Amino acid sequence: MVYRVKAEIRESEAAAFYRALTDGTIQQQKPDGAEIVSAMRAAKITAPGRVEWYGTCFCESPLKHERETVYDKYLADITTEPMEDYGAVHGGSFLSCLEDAASG
Repeated sequence: MVYRVKAEIRESEAAAFYRALTDGTIQQQKPDGAEIVSAMRAAKITAPGRVEWYGTCFCESPLKHERETVYDKYLADITTEPMEDYGAVHGGSFLSCLEDAASG
């Protein structure tokens, strides 16, 4: 199932999220680390403090494992909306936003 995902950015965790996404920590997570990293590279800032992306999940509860292991630590107020297919999300790069937080 494809979902459009929206979340609030935990500003206090932005630098740590960037490090975990870029140092291999999340990438190495099985079974979904590579997909999380890919999703966050494609994610967009759609409003101040808001990030959106598309993801695929076949769990009974959308993004259950991803939330338990990564997303709930770094993001808040996560919502999922079932979609027929992937679509475009317009906005600035979420990864660049995280990088700015890590370097600032």
